[in-house]
Amino acid sequence: MKVALGALLLAVGGCSAAPAPEPAPAVAAVCGHVPPGPAAAPAGAVAVDPAVRGDLLAKTEASPPGTTFWLAPGTHTLGDGEYDQVAPKDGDHYLGAPGAVVDGKRVNRYAFTGKAGKVTIEHLTITGFVPPDNEGAVNHDSGADWTIQGNDLTGNSGAAAMAGTRQVLKGNCLRNNGQYGLNGCCGDLAGLVVEGNEFVGNNAEDVEKKYPEGCGCSGAMKLWAVNGADIRGNWIHDNRGPGIWADTNNNDFLIERNVIENNDDNAIFYETSYNAIIRDNVIRRNNLVAGRKYVAEDDSFPVAAIYISESGGEPRVKARTAKIEISGNTLENNWSGITLWENADRFCNSPANSSTDICTLLVPDVAKCAAPGVETEPLRGDCRWKTQNVDIHDNRFSVDPAAIDCREMCARMALLSNYGTVPDWSPYKAEVVEQAITFRQNNRWHDNRYAGPWTFVPEEASKVVEPGGWQGTPYQQDDGSTFEAGGGFR
Repeated sequence: MKVALGALLLAVGGCSAAPAPEPAPAVAAVCGHVPPGPAAAPAGAVAVDPAVRGDLLAKTEASPPGTTFWLAPGTHTLGDGEYDQVAPKDGDHYLGAPGAVVDGKRVNRYAFTGKAGKVTIEHLTITGFVPPDNEGAVNHDSGADWTIQGNDLTGNSGAAAMAGTRQVLKGNCLRNNGQYGLNGCCGDLAGLVVEGNEFVGNNAEDVEKKYPEGCGCSGAMKLWAVNGADIRGNWIHDNRGPGIWADTNNNDFLIERNVIENNDDNAIFYETSYNAIIRDNVIRRNNLVAGRKYVAEDDSFPVAAIYISESGGEPRVKARTAKIEISGNTLENNWSGITLWENADRFCNSPANSSTDICTLLVPDVAKCAAPGVETEPLRGDCRWKTQNVDIHDNRFSVDPAAIDCREMCARMALLSNYGTVPDWSPYKAEVVEQAITFRQNNRWHDNRYAGPWTFVPEEASKVVEPGGWQGTPYQQDDGSTFEAGGGFR
C-alpha cells in the first residue's frame, strides 16, 4: 500500500494484543524510499547541468515565471558565496531526476529563498546548507503556496525547511538536520499541511547546548503563530527534543494518525495556543531523556508525552473546534501521559512571560495588560493564555516501568499550576490559578483505559493521588475509565 509520492507505509500495532478501536496508523517510512523523479526532462522543461557550477541560479534568473526546471542526475552546486541561493519566480517548478542533489557544500546559507508564490520542489536531495539558528534552507522567506514533496532534506544546519501560508510539505524525508526538520516562525502563517513525512534525527547539532540556559528551539518541528495546520500521517521518531512543538498563538491544529516515538522530549507540546484536535496517534517511548533528567535533578514537575501548557479551547478564536480534544490515541511506555499546566505567573505583560512582548489573541495590545486595568474583567481573563476546555477521552495509556528503566515519576497524569508570586501587581497570586485550572476551566478526562501503576497530580506538583482519589471527590476525573495494574493491555 502506498501514499502519494511513493512513501512506503509499514503497518504498526498499538499496545500489546488488545484490538484498537480503529486500524492503527501506518508509518510513513520515507527515508531510504524517496521516490525518484523523471529520468528525462519533461516537454518544455529547462534542463539544468550539474557539471556547470551555478547553472541552477543562472537559468532561474534567465527564465520567466512558471518555468519547470529539470535537474539532471548528479550534484548541483550554487557557487562559492555565502549568499549564492536560488530565488524562484512565481509558479516555478524544480524537478529532480534520479540522483539529483543540490549541495550547499557547507558554504551556502540557503537553497531556495524569496517571496515568490506557488513554487514546487520535488524529487531532490537538498543537503549541506548552513542557515543560522531559527532559519531554514528551503523556503527560507516563508513564501506562500509552496509545495515541497518527495524530497530528501538532510544534513543541513538550522531548519531543513521553513513553513509558509498554505504550504504543503508532503512525503519528504527530513533527517539529521542541525536544529529542526521544519520551522514556522515569526509571521502570520495559515493553512499549513504537513503530511506523510518522516522526521528523524533532527536537532543533530544539539542546539540547546549553545545557549547557557537553553533556547527552547529544537526538535523535529516547531511552529509559531500558525492559524490552521493539519499534521497527519507522519512518522516522527528519534529526534533530539520534542516531536511536534506549537509555541505561542497557534490556533486550529489537527494532529492525527501520526506515529510519534523515541523522541527525547515531549511527543506533542502545545504551548500558549488555542483550539486543537489531537486524535488517533500512536505515541511510544517519548520523553524518556527529559523525564530521567527531571528525576536526576530531584524536580517533581510532571513532564509528559503530551504537554498542554497555557493552551485551551477558546470559542472567540475561530477554528474547527472550540476546545482541545485529545481522543483515540494510544500511548505506550512514554515517560508519563498527559500534563495540563498553566503557569500562574505567565501572562501578557508579565516578566515571567517567555514570549517576550507577545500578548494573547484576545488582547493584542500588550500595554493593556497592566495594573489597574488587568484587575478587572474582561482583561483579567483575557490577558492569560488559559488551559481550559480540554477534553481527554477514549485514549489508551499503558506503561511498564521496567521496560523504560524507571523507578519513580514515570506513570503520571497531571492537572496543575503553581503558586502565583510575580509580578507585584499580578491579580493571579497565591492559589488563584491552581484552583481555576483544576476545578473551573472545564478540563476533563473520561472514558480512557489505563494499564500500569498510574498516579495523578492535581492542583500542584507536590500533590499525588491514586486512581480512586482522582476519580472521587473533589476531582471527579476519569468517569467511565478503567484501570489495570499490569504494564500492558490484556
